[in-house]
Amino acid sequence: MPNEGGGRSATLSDVARRAGVSIATASKALNGRDDVAPATRRRVVEAADELSFTPNAMARGLLAGRTGTVGLLTSDLEGRFMLPILMGAEDAFGAGQVNVFLCDARGDAIREQHHLKALLSRRVDGIIVVGRQTDPRPSLGQEMPVPVVYAYAPSDDPRDLSLTPDNYAGGRMAIEHLIGCGRTRIAHITGDPAYAAAQDRLAGARAALDAGGLELVGEAMFSEWSEHWGRDAAAMLLQRHPDVDAIFCGSDQIARGVLDTARDLGRSVPDDLAVIGYDNWEVLSTNSRPQLTSIDANLQQLGRQAAQRVFDAIDGVDIGEGTHHLPVRLMIRGSTIPRR
Repeated sequence: MPNEGGGRSATLSDVARRAGVSIATASKALNGRDDVAPATRRRVVEAADELSFTPNAMARGLLAGRTGTVGLLTSDLEGRFMLPILMGAEDAFGAGQVNVFLCDARGDAIREQHHLKALLSRRVDGIIVVGRQTDPRPSLGQEMPVPVVYAYAPSDDPRDLSLTPDNYAGGRMAIEHLIGCGRTRIAHITGDPAYAAAQDRLAGARAALDAGGLELVGEAMFSEWSEHWGRDAAAMLLQRHPDVDAIFCGSDQIARGVLDTARDLGRSVPDDLAVIGYDNWEVLSTNSRPQLTSIDANLQQLGRQAAQRVFDAIDGVDIGEGTHHLPVRLMIRGSTIPRR
């Protein structure tokens, strides 16, 4: 069958017209994106076959005037929150389909500007900015020549698109689980009060307690994100309030310290005391005794979503603006429910 266009190689626009879809949808279908209905994907693939639409022609149609590269600008490459986000983004980019330039600014604004200039000089098609914590960070500005999506740390400019975990929902989910396990004397040990994550998790926890007609036992205990603080705080808490039957911890590291102190004081977990952590850092949560129930921030999914939004923007789709809080999930293990 002759190509639409009188002998020239078929373009992505030709395929989209033949399949009756937008160019953006045709691009997603041919690139194997998972947000295209199977019937639509089949129609696009059939149209591409009918038009003898080749990968090289696809590259010309999709990347005309583009470089096929995306920049990942992070502030903390060594941080354990960064790697799953970057892995998720890389999954979405697809092996060999998009070249990725990874730059680590190490939390330094001057270094970040240097990397940003380098990425733009390489004519990247889009940029994902990955922050080290969920506190808002300075925007790169509205004059950027390419689409920018912020992941984990939201931009402080509501005109930007930011994706971050829903820490409020996570705090609420943790308390709802403890109440569902029959716990009523619940305390909270968490990290640095200057972190938005600590405050958001506490706010969600208080909302769930209010809904259940309960209050925290004592005040929320803030300090640092460490096992050492978890041990010390649990010792103080259990001395002051020996009738506590559950502790919601702001991180898995804190929860590991709480488990140590509970064992030292002869408190059986989860029979006497339920303990729940946050982050689902599996090197800690699955090696604890007992294994640690925790809230998982779904960071790989967050990375995939950020990459998807960049793809959409490159395809000309309006990706919107503002901060979007992505779902978290509860991982139930033996620290809250006895294992049979």
